[in-house]
Amino acid sequence: EDIIISMSRYEKGKKTLESIQEKSVEEIFKELDDIAPDLSRFVIEYPYSEIYTREELDLKTREICTVTALTVLGTIPQLKEHINAALNVGNTPAEIVEIIMQMSAYCGFPKSINAMMAAKEVFKERGIL
Repeated sequence: EDIIISMSRYEKGKKTLESIQEKSVEEIFKELDDIAPDLSRFVIEYPYSEIYTREELDLKTREICTVTALTVLGTIPQLKEHINAALNVGNTPAEIVEIIMQMSAYCGFPKSINAMMAAKEVFKERGIL
């Protein structure tokens, strides 16, 4: 029974993650597969199956919250992925820039500048700068 529940959560999370990212789950987590495949599964089954699918917030709001949190934490590789996801679910470049600017008051200028440079990279890659 646990395996069936787990597969259901995995498939639900995989579907959610692939709906906001342009890459497949396999491509996103390929670097973890040889060292910690369970970590990939945990990420897919918990945040993307249990949190992102809750009805109280839409994906646009969830992604702008994630961009905010990752800006504050300073986790640039994941931030770039979520800036892409935020754009994919309807956030505008101007909204993303404004959120990062607002975070300068809460996490400091260095983290905000680093986040803004990550956003700039994503915008350039997507041809929207």
